[in-house]
Amino acid sequence: MGLRLPARGHRPHGGGLAVTDVPAAPNPLRAYGAVTAAYWAFMLTDGALRMLVLLHFNSLGFTPIQLAWLFLLYEVAGIVTNLYAGWLAARFGLASTLYAGLGLQIGALAALSALDPGWGVAASVAFVMSVQGVSGVAKDLAKMSSKSAVKLLAPDGEGTLFRWVAGLTGSKNAVKGLGFFLGAALLALAGFEAAVWGMAGVLLAILIAVVLFLPEGLPAKDKGARFAGWRSPDPRVNRLSLARMFLFGARDVWFVVGVPVYFQAVLSDGTPEGRRWAFFIIGGFLALWIIGYGAVQAMAPRILRARGLPGREVVDRAICWAGLLVPIPFALAALVWLAGEPSAGLTAALIGGLLLFGVVFAVNSSVHSYLILAFGEAHRITRDVGFYYMANAAGRLVGTLLSGLSYQAGGLVLCLATAGAMAGLSWLAALRVRSA
Repeated sequence: MGLRLPARGHRPHGGGLAVTDVPAAPNPLRAYGAVTAAYWAFMLTDGALRMLVLLHFNSLGFTPIQLAWLFLLYEVAGIVTNLYAGWLAARFGLASTLYAGLGLQIGALAALSALDPGWGVAASVAFVMSVQGVSGVAKDLAKMSSKSAVKLLAPDGEGTLFRWVAGLTGSKNAVKGLGFFLGAALLALAGFEAAVWGMAGVLLAILIAVVLFLPEGLPAKDKGARFAGWRSPDPRVNRLSLARMFLFGARDVWFVVGVPVYFQAVLSDGTPEGRRWAFFIIGGFLALWIIGYGAVQAMAPRILRARGLPGREVVDRAICWAGLLVPIPFALAALVWLAGEPSAGLTAALIGGLLLFGVVFAVNSSVHSYLILAFGEAHRITRDVGFYYMANAAGRLVGTLLSGLSYQAGGLVLCLATAGAMAGLSWLAALRVRSA
């Protein structure tokens, strides 16, 4: 079955955005550049904030499960936000939802500065969870706005949509990787409060610049837009979203809590200097992983040689790469189990294996991001993208919870084995996209 790309000019129904309602951008590339720049600024602070929260509270003695709780509302907020994001974009305009995402992130950063070290564990967890929930809403408003804008701004042409999607997604993740390192460095050099205030100030300057210079070309608000339904009528969109959910669950099972906590236990000697050194190493590794992930995403059209391929060929290659991901975390789990005790050799092997996981994961993620825009109907693209990223957030939520639970129950072995099981479920869901 081909990709059945929708014809332009359909009228919206049920809260979608019509391409005929989009004012023609005098320079689509300029509009794409402005959207990308705003998304970069957001993701830089998003990555830094995640690392700040994780390392700061781990140094305060929080358990893996308590650390996982800090991020749960962030992912729940993403699920709820994406459920309504398509309608919000149609009702208030894509530019407005982009501005709202940036503004909410500024508020979340400012709020974190009020955290009092004298609070008890329960009060600290509740407060940070609430602020992270606001940050989760902000992230998914910015993400949905940016990804939907690419569908509407990309010129017609062979492979153009895939290249533009890969470019936005890949560069975004490279910037987020820099954010991981930035967060660890700021925590070590400036402290928690100074770090969040500094990031809030920079993001405010970016927001003002984007409001002033974002060109015409994004859909304006439609006061008649109504919320109607959340699933797509296209089964390919629904099954691809299911594959996406398990894919990101497979990553976050080890990424959110398990591996960072394991590395900190191995690398830190417990002294303030040792913890500071561990912050840099862990932040550097996660930054390298995310930057490499973004670089591979940007190269995915060339890796897949997907330019000009019929839709079924792209789906077949997506299935193949989903299958390649499954054995990697299982092999790493077996390696940790056989090693028994941490060692320099084991740590090096884990780093190499997780980087390989990142390469295969990145190709999967990039082709998913292309297929959702290729499958999605132009007149309801924000709803299809919103539903897809709702599934993405659900996978991150499950992965985050399982990261803390599996690491506390069975250490890194169970954590990595759980990631392998999630990757297997993603592959099974991808198989069903072909039969839709």
